[in-house]
Amino acid sequence: NFDFFFFLWIALVPLVITVRGKNSRESFYLGLLTVFAYFAGTVYWVYHSMYYYGQVPLVFSILLLIVLSLILSLYIGIFAMLFNFLSRQSAVPALLTAPVLWVTLEYVRTYALTGFPWSLLGYSQYKFLTLIQVSDITGVYGVSFLVAAFNGAIYDIVSLRYGKDEGAPRSARWPKTLGIASFIIIIIASLFYGAGKLKELDKGKKIRVSVIQGNIKQDVKWDARFQREVIETYKRLSIKALSLHPDIIIWPESAVPFVLGYDDILTEEIYAFPKQLNTHLLFGGVVERQKAQDKPGLSNSAVLLSPEGKVLSVYDKIHLVPFGEYVPLKEFFPFVDKLVTAIGDFVQGEEHTVMGTPFAKIGNLICYEIIFPGLVRQFVNEGSDLLVTITNDAWFGRTAAPYQQFSMAVFRAVENRVPVARAANTGISGFIDTKGRVINKSDLFVEAVLTEEITTGGDKSFYTKYGDVFAWLCIAVSVLLIMGRIILEKRK
Repeated sequence: NFDFFFFLWIALVPLVITVRGKNSRESFYLGLLTVFAYFAGTVYWVYHSMYYYGQVPLVFSILLLIVLSLILSLYIGIFAMLFNFLSRQSAVPALLTAPVLWVTLEYVRTYALTGFPWSLLGYSQYKFLTLIQVSDITGVYGVSFLVAAFNGAIYDIVSLRYGKDEGAPRSARWPKTLGIASFIIIIIASLFYGAGKLKELDKGKKIRVSVIQGNIKQDVKWDARFQREVIETYKRLSIKALSLHPDIIIWPESAVPFVLGYDDILTEEIYAFPKQLNTHLLFGGVVERQKAQDKPGLSNSAVLLSPEGKVLSVYDKIHLVPFGEYVPLKEFFPFVDKLVTAIGDFVQGEEHTVMGTPFAKIGNLICYEIIFPGLVRQFVNEGSDLLVTITNDAWFGRTAAPYQQFSMAVFRAVENRVPVARAANTGISGFIDTKGRVINKSDLFVEAVLTEEITTGGDKSFYTKYGDVFAWLCIAVSVLLIMGRIILEKRK
C-alpha cells in the first residue's frame, strides 16, 4: 500500500536502455531477472495464502511463488527481447514500440493459462482519476500504453541527446522528434478528456446500498462450532444498517458458514431473515450443483433474496481460482491433489447471471473475477447497471493483495461507467462511483457496516460495447513492426 505510482513513469527506462546493444538472449534474461523481483514483491501474498490457509507445505508454497513470479516475468523477458530487436538501427520511436509491445503482452497474460492480469502497469495509476477516464474507451490497457509510452519517450530523448542518434542527420532524427511531439499532444488530450468526464453528471437512478464486513477469521469460518456466532454476526450488523433504509444489504463471499440445503433449519433461517429486514439481501454461499457424469458437486455462488425471503437469483462463479477452487489438469496429475488437501474443488458456473431487482440490475462478481475486464464487461453488456463484488480476502492476511484488488475494481467502474459495491469478509469493503472515485471504504480486519447512496450506470461506454479494440490494435501494430523488421533483416 505504498502508492508510489509516479515511479512507474520512469521504471522501465533503465531496462530499455540496458538492453540496447545486447543480443536477443541477453535482452530476454535481463528482462526476466529485472522484473522477477517486481512480481515476487507484488504477488508475495500467494505464499501467505497457500501456507497459512491452504495448508500447503512451506517449501512448496515458496516454490509456487517462485514459479508464478518466473512465469509472469517471462512476458517481460519477451518484451525486452522484442524491444531490442525492433530498436536495432530503426527509425521507429521507442515511444511506439515500447507501449504496443507492452500492451500486447499484458493482453496475452490476461487470457493465457486461465489468465492472471495482476500488477498490470495501468493499475498503478488508479488514483490519477483525470488520466484513467480514457479507460472507458481503451480499457486499463490504454493507461498501460500511456505509462509505457512515457518511458519510451525518455529513451528516445536519451538516444537523441546521448545515444546512437546523437549527431545523426536531421532526416534520421525527425521520426523520434515528431513522435515525442505527438505523444505530448496525446497526453494533453487524454487529460482534457478525463477532466471533461469527471464533470459529467451520472444519468442513472439513485439507490441506497449497505455492505457488511463481518471480519470472520478464516480458521473458524467453516468450523461447525462457530456457525451460530458467524450467522449472528451478520444478522446483528445487518440490523444495524436498517437505520439508513437501504434498498439492498450485501454480505461477502461465503458469508453463510454451511452448504445451502444441507442443513434445512439453518437454510430456512437465512431465507427468512429478509422478512425481518424488509429489504433485499445478497450473500455469498456454497450451493450444491451437478458435476459431469451427474456427480454431485459444490459451487461458489451468490444468492439474491427478496424482502419476502424468496430466492430471486443465483449466480455460480465462472472464473475459478486455480489451486484455490480447483486443481488444473487433475486428471493428468492426480498427485497434485494431495498437496492441496485443504483447498476446495468447485463446479464452474456457465451463465453471466444478471440479478434483477426493482431498483437495479446487478452483475455479481465473486472474489478475483473483478480483475478480468472482459468478464466484467460481459455482465454490463447483459444489462447490469450495478456491479457487486463479494470476496473473502481473509486468505491474504495483512498483505498488499486486498489493496491491489480494490484498485482493479476502480478500473472496472470507469471502463463500464457502472458503480461498484464491494463487500469483503475482512476488508476492503467500499463503494466506487462511475468515475472511479472511492466514495467510502473500510479498514482491514474490523467489523464494518457501510451504507451509501450511489447512482447506477447509464449509457454503455465505448469499451463496454466494443471491448478490447485498443488492445487488438496494439497487437496488430506489434505484429506489423516485427514482420517489417524481419523483412529488413532478410534483405540485409
